Amino acid sequence: MTLDEEIGFPRGNPDERELLLGWLGYLRGAVLRKVDGLGEAEARWTPEGGLLPLLGIVNHLTQVEWRWIDGGMLGTEVGESEDEFRPGPELTVGAAVAAYRARAEATNTAVWSIASLTEPCRRGGEGTDLRWVLLHLINEAARHAGHADATRELLDGVTGE
Repeated sequence: MTLDEEIGFPRGNPDERELLLGWLGYLRGAVLRKVDGLGEAEARWTPEGGLLPLLGIVNHLTQVEWRWIDGGMLGTEVGESEDEFRPGPELTVGAAVAAYRARAEATNTAVWSIASLTEPCRRGGEGTDLRWVLLHLINEAARHAGHADATRELLDGVTGE
């Protein structure tokens, strides 16, 4: 088994919805691998002068998926808080990881329940449809996966997938 197979690196797929969800799932995994094995203090650590804590990244990505899928696509009332980037002590690493995994499952279920990738989104303006939302979530996860890579490497030197 190659490393790509072990970490679920997406393969080409003629089913566009499956392809997009595959990339989103891969990037979620990249973020979660950066939190794996960390205690509460390490997950809240930030380098001097910048970057977000790994716990904040996981929490933020959970909230972003909720806002765009439940709010944007399904019409649920949602909100936003700057606290999601630096959550208080009530959010543990275990709870944040569990919430992200549950959100991933809810997102995937919702995406499969929506009739078409061209289904319009309820926010974001003209041309914003489910395909756009999924690409936005992929972009958001990719940016923060890189961010998580940098934070983890500065924290304890861990690099790689």
